[in-house]
Amino acid sequence: MKECAKEYLRKKGYAVNDEALTIISLCEKWYKNEADEDFHTRMNLNKSEISLHRMGFAKRCCADDANLCEVISVAPEKENAAKEFIEKLLTENRFSVRYREQLEKTSATGTVGAYIYLKNASYLKNDKEQITVKGGQIRINYVDADCIFPLTVENGLITECAFCATNVVRGKEKTTLVVFIQEEGRYKAETVVFSKDGALQESESSTIQLGEIKPFAVMTNAEVNNLQNMEGTGYGLPKIYNAIPLFKALDLCYNIFFGDLSKGDKLLFINELLACIEQGEDGKPRLTPQQKELFILLGEKLPTKESLIYEYNPKIRIEEITKAFELVLSLLSMTFGYGSKKYTFENGKITTATEYIGTRQDAMQELNKQRKNASDYISDIVHAAMWFSNTFQESSYNTDEALQIQFDDSYIEDRQAKLEKIRADALSFDIPKLTIMYLMEAYNMTEEDATELVLQKEQEKETDTDGEDED
Repeated sequence: MKECAKEYLRKKGYAVNDEALTIISLCEKWYKNEADEDFHTRMNLNKSEISLHRMGFAKRCCADDANLCEVISVAPEKENAAKEFIEKLLTENRFSVRYREQLEKTSATGTVGAYIYLKNASYLKNDKEQITVKGGQIRINYVDADCIFPLTVENGLITECAFCATNVVRGKEKTTLVVFIQEEGRYKAETVVFSKDGALQESESSTIQLGEIKPFAVMTNAEVNNLQNMEGTGYGLPKIYNAIPLFKALDLCYNIFFGDLSKGDKLLFINELLACIEQGEDGKPRLTPQQKELFILLGEKLPTKESLIYEYNPKIRIEEITKAFELVLSLLSMTFGYGSKKYTFENGKITTATEYIGTRQDAMQELNKQRKNASDYISDIVHAAMWFSNTFQESSYNTDEALQIQFDDSYIEDRQAKLEKIRADALSFDIPKLTIMYLMEAYNMTEEDATELVLQKEQEKETDTDGEDED
C-alpha cells in the first residue's frame, strides 16, 4: 500500500497494521520466486559471492491448492431471471481467470478481495452537494492482500474496509483509495485519488451513498490465523509464512543435486610422459587444446602401470538426495497441505494432493472449509452487483437469492464415473430421487427444474400405460 494512502487513513483515525503488511510482503516474495537476500546470497570458502538456485515450490503449493476450489458455474437456485445477468457479469469481468489467480494468492498471502464499481457512469452533483449516479457498466475490481486494509472486523468478518490500487492512466501514475464505511446501517463509498508524488487530487475524489448490501467481498484462508499481529485483524493466514523454512530446505536440496550434476563430468588424468608437453620461450609448459581438456599428472617421471592413465567418475548422490527431498516434502505436507500426504515420492514420481485427496477424509474436511469461504466470497460479489444493477440500472433482482455454486471435482474424483454410477442406480432401482440427483449433477440443473422434468416423464409414462389398457 502506498504511503500516501496509509497517511490518509491515519489522519482519519485508523491504525495501519504495518506488521501484517510486512508478513504479507514476505510471503508475496516467496510466491513470486524472488530471491531472499539473507538466504539465497552467501559467501563460499574462497570469499566469493554465490547465489543459490531457486525451485519456486511455493508457487507450486499455492497452485495445487487453487486446483481444489475451481468453480464450474454460478447460478441462482430459483430466480432464472438473474441467471443471464450473472453469466454476463462474470464473463465481462473475466471472473474465471481472475478468481483462479485469487485462489492462488489466498493460499500465498491469506487474503484477497474485490469490490463493485460503475465504469463510465455519470456523476451529477446538486445544490446540496449530493451526488446522483446514472448509467455505467458494473465492474469488479480485484484486489490483492497488500492493498486491503480492514477497518472494522466483527466476529471475524470484515464489515468496513479500504482498498488501494496504483495504476497508470494516460501515462500518469495515480493511486486510488476506496473506503467503504457504514452510517446508520447503510454503506458509503469514499474515493480518494493521489498523484504520483502523493498529492491529493480533490477534483477526482468523491463520496457516494450506497445501500445496506455490502459492496465488497473478502476471501481469506479457512485455517485460523494464529500469527502475532495478524490474529483477529481480518487478514487470513498466509500459508506460505509457516512453510518458509521448508522452502529454504527444498532450495538447499536442489542446490546439492544441481551441484552434483554440474560436477558430474568424467575426469581423465594422464601422466606427464604421455602428454608430450612442449615448453614455451618462457620455459613454462605449452598445452595443446586437446591437452587442456585433460588433467595431467606432473612430476612422476617413473610411473607405475596404474598411474599412466587414471579415470575418475564423480558420484551423483541420487539416493541420499532423494531421501533428503522426501523428508522435506513430508514436513511440507504437514505444514502446508490439505492432508497429511500432500507431497510424497512414490515409484519415482511426486504424488500430489490432487491425485491423493479423494481417499483422505481429513483432506476433504479441509477442502470443504475452504470451499465454504469461496462460496461466501462469490455470493457477496454477485449480490453486491445485483444491488448496483437494481439501484442504477432499474432492474429488480432478488439480492437475497441463494446461489448454486458448482466446484470442479475432477481433481479429486472421476466425475464421469460418479455420474455413471448415479445413472446406473437410478435405472436399476427406479428411484426418482436418484434421477433428480443425476440431472442436477450432469446438466447443472436446479433441484426444482430436475424434479419438474422427472414428474413430467412420469406423467408421460402413465398416459402411455392408460392408452395401452384401453386398447
